[in-house]
Amino acid sequence: MKSLGIPIPTLRRLPLYYQQLLQAHRNGEEYISSVELGKATGSAPEQVRKDLSFLTGQGKSRVGYETKKLAEIIEDYLGLMDDKEAVLVGAGNLGHALALYQGFAQYGFRIVVLFDNDPMKVNGKVGELKVLPVEKLTNLVERMGIRIGIITTPPQPAQEIAEMMIAGGIKAIWNFSTAHLVVPEDVLVRNVDLSLELAVISHYINGLSVRNS
Repeated sequence: MKSLGIPIPTLRRLPLYYQQLLQAHRNGEEYISSVELGKATGSAPEQVRKDLSFLTGQGKSRVGYETKKLAEIIEDYLGLMDDKEAVLVGAGNLGHALALYQGFAQYGFRIVVLFDNDPMKVNGKVGELKVLPVEKLTNLVERMGIRIGIITTPPQPAQEIAEMMIAGGIKAIWNFSTAHLVVPEDVLVRNVDLSLELAVISHYINGLSVRNS
């Protein structure tokens, strides 16, 4: 899948380049090479140049990329200074952690309200955010013009929640449930399965144990 002509893997690397460019600029570095960006982000210089060519062409000959200018280009492309509001469904432990995470602010991302179907949680608060009943989801999303939804529920209700989000106008879903969501082609779904990541770590540790035995 691609986003506005840029492959998703490239899109995922742009924030890494952005952070390194900001750090270089703070250190007084006017230019940075693809080699330096590659070392800082774990990418080959050729990959860095290919990624950035989607935005600005090749780096300036011999001296590389202008740190301030390229950071501004990435910032503008990703809309990091635009305020992006999101709703979150599932006010459990993971939902709490995401709702309270301060790091989203640097990307212009803000969770504005939580939803849950647990009567013990509804009308409560997570930080300063109110928890509303799920049945209000579609209407509120439509009324507020929100385009981003986050699902942190168990897998069983996830598809229905996604459909409620989409009915209200949601165009991008960050799915932390293990459910496979079926959505229209114009809706982006990004899946984060923490259990799969844990399985990879477990396999790696088991491999170390075998090699060291």
